[in-house]
Amino acid sequence: MNYLPKSLAVGFVLATFATSSVFAAGTHPVTGEALADDQTFTYSLLDEFTTADPQMVEDVSGSYFVRDLFEGLMNQDGDGKLIPGVATGYTTNDAKDVYTFTLRDNARWSDGNPVTAHDFVYAWRRLADPATASPYSWFADIMALENVGAVMSGESPPEALGIRALDNHTLEVRLTASLPYFAAMTTHASTFPSPQWTVRTFGDGWTKPGNIVGNGAYVLTEHIPNETATRERNTMYWNNEATIIDKVVTLVINDENTDFTRWEAGETDKGAVPSGQYPRLKAEYPDEAISFPRLCTYYMTFNLSPSGPEAFKDVRVRQALSYALDRSVVTDKVLQGGQIQAFTFTPGATAGFEVPAVAFGQMSQDQRNVNAKLLMAAAGYGPDNPLKFEYMYNTSEGHKKIAIAAQQMWKETLGAEATLANQEWKTFLKTRGGQNFDVARGGWCGDYNEASTFLDLMTTPSGYNDGKFSNAEVDELMTSARTMSDATSNYTRVEEIMANEMPIIPVYHYTGVFMLRNNLKGWPFNNVEQNVYSRDLYKVAD
Repeated sequence: MNYLPKSLAVGFVLATFATSSVFAAGTHPVTGEALADDQTFTYSLLDEFTTADPQMVEDVSGSYFVRDLFEGLMNQDGDGKLIPGVATGYTTNDAKDVYTFTLRDNARWSDGNPVTAHDFVYAWRRLADPATASPYSWFADIMALENVGAVMSGESPPEALGIRALDNHTLEVRLTASLPYFAAMTTHASTFPSPQWTVRTFGDGWTKPGNIVGNGAYVLTEHIPNETATRERNTMYWNNEATIIDKVVTLVINDENTDFTRWEAGETDKGAVPSGQYPRLKAEYPDEAISFPRLCTYYMTFNLSPSGPEAFKDVRVRQALSYALDRSVVTDKVLQGGQIQAFTFTPGATAGFEVPAVAFGQMSQDQRNVNAKLLMAAAGYGPDNPLKFEYMYNTSEGHKKIAIAAQQMWKETLGAEATLANQEWKTFLKTRGGQNFDVARGGWCGDYNEASTFLDLMTTPSGYNDGKFSNAEVDELMTSARTMSDATSNYTRVEEIMANEMPIIPVYHYTGVFMLRNNLKGWPFNNVEQNVYSRDLYKVAD
């Protein structure tokens, strides 16, 4: 690194917090709507987010948090289209394996330091460096950065990674494959810059209030783990004058019924819809009960690692459990929020993806049940030898209801005996990531809007292939897809392999279902990735 940052100035950092919006008590500069005096956005989380560290965050809620505190090269607008972030734009060569980003010269960190290309170089090297032990290091691999494999394995130093600062405001990225969608990948939190001087000064504590330095629209001012977190506007942010929301408050509420009660009492602006209550709440709050398509899939994963149950090594058992799960019961009776039954991992909302007609998805549920019974019997399980296993999920009333429904279906159709186990979110991630489970709940939201964001998870080296499924043809198909102008045939074939091998049980494709105050405006409902930026929100006067 050629960048020597200024020393930290805590007083200067504190001075960057504004106490009131420049638009408060005024009107919206574009819509002309009268704005509320209090521009505080309060929302709930089911679980504590994993971290505010861009290179370490691994959950959807944490990524939203990081998008407020940091800004990457590119952002998304309300429709999910790429717009400038720290970069004002980029160019690429004909092969689309070299990208050059031009950074704006007015971007600043919250401590006043300029944001430079060197900060991105440091962050991306940090992501790929095995010493960081990032749970998202695999994202650097699917970005196809030059020398990324050797860096991640420790064979080459992080400096060998295919990224370099040509000068303070020009960043060059070299790839080993042609990726026409590469720029879209830079909206992901793991690619955001990190302040080297702060990370080195405070180590693991660098993201704590008082220590953290960010380049986003907000700065973390309070954090009580598993209770609340507050971020307030960062006046050093290059586009601070366009920000309306002054303060964002996160409340961790582990029970969705309590969550809704607190929303109803006016404590939050965005809250939970308890499972199965969307139709009632939509009738009662037609403008505030929300449901819209998401780029996400709810699934169950089998532990196929050496530590996994021997029974799941038999594909017939995996197929039987998948076939016997009546997805319509989950979507239409348990959840009732417009969710879509899933027979493929990749949702139909994915840009350019054609959902293949996999065989078991074309059967009626009665046909699937008949086949499930035959498969289970052929595998040697029946009344005298029932299949027994544990299904693990993270604490949530909705996850619990789905688990109970699946348990009953497996019992009634197959005689299988599933015991249920729930764990707190961070413990659950550690347990699942360590292959200490039989079958576990999974949920995946696309990191960018292209089918590979889902299907790469099923490759052997993927960091989130928690079931350790390994198929040479899938690996080859996904590798070759990176250099294809149209990889539809590869993606279709991967989904067909998964439908046959059944390493996971796709359950449903998400909708965004929540309660949202009708005076909170700017939510990007048309962005299926739901890359939400609090700086784009605002509250109108009652």
